[in-house]
Amino acid sequence: MRSLVLGASGGIGGALVAELRARGEVVALSRRDDGLDVTDETCVARSLGALVGPFDVVIVATGALVLEGAGPEKSLKAVTAEGLARQFAVNAIGPALVIKHAVRLMPRDRVAKLAVLSARVGSIGDNALGGWYGYRAAKAALNQILRTASIEVARSHPQSVLVALHPGTVETGLAPVQRAGHPTVVPSVAAANLLAVLDGLGPAQSGGFFDWQGKPVPW
Repeated sequence: MRSLVLGASGGIGGALVAELRARGEVVALSRRDDGLDVTDETCVARSLGALVGPFDVVIVATGALVLEGAGPEKSLKAVTAEGLARQFAVNAIGPALVIKHAVRLMPRDRVAKLAVLSARVGSIGDNALGGWYGYRAAKAALNQILRTASIEVARSHPQSVLVALHPGTVETGLAPVQRAGHPTVVPSVAAANLLAVLDGLGPAQSGGFFDWQGKPVPW
């Protein structure tokens, strides 16, 4: 099995690489190690264009909650155009560009899986607390992008599985903000959970949004 992980220098991304290496060949790309800037389409096209497929699994593990020192907004008063734009660039536009250029690397004649790391806070139906405007909205946009792409990709790749996954609260750079009231797991456990969920999904579940237990998350 061949796998491609983008965002491989992050806590979850690095753990996914380690887990997948036990299954076969892994190509790992990150901003830190490879200069991959997912918000720059020229960079994305160059980085993915240099790869030779097919890859049975593609995982987009990029994303950030705190950007340029600014954490999630607690109220409307904290919302700014610049902050929203940064959140969308990193958490929605970047993964969309990766999906656009990764499809050609997926096999057409067998099951091929592409997963993006989303977040439960991107669920509109599950939002009972408010706040976190930019991050919530960007993850909700990512979910819509993933859902829409799954419909199109199924036409050329009938056995494709494109899904959004919520990893739970993981002890990474996001954890200090997320920890209150939520149990956390280390990245290796999160990675094992995510891959177990991905293993159990087939083309019938393509376009879905699932948590680390494999349970559907409301849109």
